[in-house]
Amino acid sequence: MDIVLLGAPGAGKGTQAELLADWLGVPAVSSGELFRAAMEANTPLGNQARGYIERGAYVPDDITVGMIAERLGRPDCARGVILDGFPRTEAQAEALARLLGEMGRAVDLVALILVPTEALVRRLSGRWSCPRCGAIYHETLSPPRVAGICDACGGTLQRRGDDAPEVQERRIEVYLEQTA
Repeated sequence: MDIVLLGAPGAGKGTQAELLADWLGVPAVSSGELFRAAMEANTPLGNQARGYIERGAYVPDDITVGMIAERLGRPDCARGVILDGFPRTEAQAEALARLLGEMGRAVDLVALILVPTEALVRRLSGRWSCPRCGAIYHETLSPPRVAGICDACGGTLQRRGDDAPEVQERRIEVYLEQTA
């Protein structure tokens, strides 16, 4: 089963994707996580994406589609995938249809998660993550047991660079202008 979750940054796509992935037994694939992993590994696509992400802008379609195509080609995606944050543009949606069509598949379900802008900013501004294991926390909505320390692995929690208030606001503006 191939599912697409749409919504603004901070809408809860990642949380819902993980729940669905566990329930359906298929991987959750986040374009944002793919970008962060590629940037951390200093891959050519990751280095191309870095400047866009740090400004809160969308990464160009060719870079994004390349990363998604590579991920969909892995064996764990053969039975389906939950896509979080992709597609974001009409060109990306067309590319996804083409990629899945080449695999003899199609999108089975698209879900749009709507959240008021004020709630998005509040969610994003309180978000913390563990760079070691990837666990995500929120200052008030789901805090760790010990402030600043990951419950899962004991790592030191950090704010993502793209969760800075000025970047958040730009990310939401770009979503409203280009995707919504």
